[in-house]
Amino acid sequence: MTWMYELAMMGAPAGGEGAGQNSSIFMFVWLGLMVALFYFMLIRPQKRREKERQALLSAVKTGDRVLFGGGFLGVVANVKEKTLVVKIADNVKVEIVRGAVSQVLDKGEMPEEETKA
Repeated sequence: MTWMYELAMMGAPAGGEGAGQNSSIFMFVWLGLMVALFYFMLIRPQKRREKERQALLSAVKTGDRVLFGGGFLGVVANVKEKTLVVKIADNVKVEIVRGAVSQVLDKGEMPEEETKA
């Protein structure tokens, strides 16, 4: 915290009333830069990933091979508004919420390892 104060004081005049005003302006500019950096490094990429995930979930259709968050693989048998009926074995169908789907796979494609960012 002291290095920020020293950095703020480097540009300020040695005395007089201008020293406090320049310091406060510098601190507001510094705060604005930090907020902008935070937005571009954290919030914006997260929104992009969420938009891609929503597109993936809305594009799921009957016959797609999907990987659940719990690790099960299955084939979509029926698509409902908020859920999917998925066949996970012969004569075994389960109904899951769309949010449980982590990947949509092509025929013969193996699941990818999830990277935690």
